[in-house]
Amino acid sequence: MPRAVNSVATRAKRKRVLKQAKGFFGRRKNVWTVAKNAVEKAMCYAYRDRKQKKRNFRALWITRINAGARQYGMSYSQFMGKVKANNIELNRKVLADLAMNHSEAFASIVNKVK
Repeated sequence: MPRAVNSVATRAKRKRVLKQAKGFFGRRKNVWTVAKNAVEKAMCYAYRDRKQKKRNFRALWITRINAGARQYGMSYSQFMGKVKANNIELNRKVLADLAMNHSEAFASIVNKVK
């Protein structure tokens, strides 16, 4: 009995991977074996960095809140401790936005917690 090979599925799989490799440089975009490894590594980076993006934004917010609080003579940790003690339900994202773009609103929060 002849060997059955599902070349339709194989071609579709290769096409899908090469489509994902669109925009890659050199042989990574059009050679199957190289593209397959490049796409697999790219997927790993994408998964990892979706988590890392959240950490990076939180660090950015903390930096902005710290800079805003120091203008009024408080450190970040003192400010956040007093915000929690006064039951102000604003998260770091909102506080950072206020510190950057709405300084008068941030100043009123600082004066309230002092």
